[in-house]
Amino acid sequence: MSKKRFFAGLLALAMTLAMLAGCGGGNGGSSTPAPTPSTPADPGSAPAEPSATDVSGDVLIYTSMYEDIIEAIKPELKKAFPNLNVEFFYGGTGKLQTKVAAEIDTGKLSCDMLMVAEPAYSLELKEGGWLEPYVTPAAENLAFEYDKEGYWYPVRICNMVLAYNPELKNKDEIPNSFYDFAYNESVKGKISMGDPLTSGTAMASVTALKDKYGYEYFEALGKQNVMVESGSVAAGKLETGECDVIMILEESILKMREEDDSQLEVIYPTDGTIVIPSTIMTVAADKSEHNNIAACQAITDWFLTQEGQKNIVSGWMHSVRSDYPEPPYDAIPTQEILKNTMPVNWENCFKQREEIRTKFQENVTIPEK
Repeated sequence: MSKKRFFAGLLALAMTLAMLAGCGGGNGGSSTPAPTPSTPADPGSAPAEPSATDVSGDVLIYTSMYEDIIEAIKPELKKAFPNLNVEFFYGGTGKLQTKVAAEIDTGKLSCDMLMVAEPAYSLELKEGGWLEPYVTPAAENLAFEYDKEGYWYPVRICNMVLAYNPELKNKDEIPNSFYDFAYNESVKGKISMGDPLTSGTAMASVTALKDKYGYEYFEALGKQNVMVESGSVAAGKLETGECDVIMILEESILKMREEDDSQLEVIYPTDGTIVIPSTIMTVAADKSEHNNIAACQAITDWFLTQEGQKNIVSGWMHSVRSDYPEPPYDAIPTQEILKNTMPVNWENCFKQREEIRTKFQENVTIPEK
């Protein structure tokens, strides 16, 4: 072959390659690199996060959160996941536990997720094999205990406190501790609290009080003629003066202060606020209503983001994130509360549940004859 023909061939080849490169160019003539093949994930790593529009189908959540808070959250979930239909079934802890117990007998639950009052019930469902593990990337930002295998996470913080009416009583003349709530006879017959037979947060609270002060604490409550009723009823009695001091969730008082301009005030007990992480969990795939695990994982992630936690805090509960900047309306900072708490043994709350309820009922809710 002559040198002339050889160089002509090289020139033709160069022109062809240049034309092919130009065909792949975008605006301005720049070419778009071919996508890099994805590397398979490690077996133990979390799956790639789907986009919001990828999440679809149906999810039913059983929850003990207040209905008005759930109603406020529903449109936010719809914005986050436009192709997903999320429904909620609301009930107090006792009602939900009864419902779930009946469904367990059938071998399948009629829900896909649960958001309940405290971790003890999560321990029970995990032990029974009813939950699906998921390691959320949001776990690294959590300030509270969670299941390291991913069976449950805290989604909101409820605080059991005391409350009083400063228009009717001076703070220094009423109990400022859970201990005095049960033992200070000056408020006998004028105190109120929730029912641990129906309320998960009340159950967590009496477990903590029993562990700290013994079952004698229940006897003292009975002798004080404590009224056992819902927080809304108790707060109403506090406003009228029928009660001097009540044991109640912080969020109930904060809600009244913001929405109703109530003058009722929170007392953070001197013997420790009872801090109650309420949990979110996913039902095992083969035991759930819709077997929509991807959607359940996406919902878990969303609730634990800054945006999801914003909805929690606007519902007068504290965020579970270590980096969330603000407490709920009119509450003291979460870190201030955590400096003085009364611990809850969640294993006791689960394993001793029936014994604690029975002792409480015998000493408090059944009138002495």
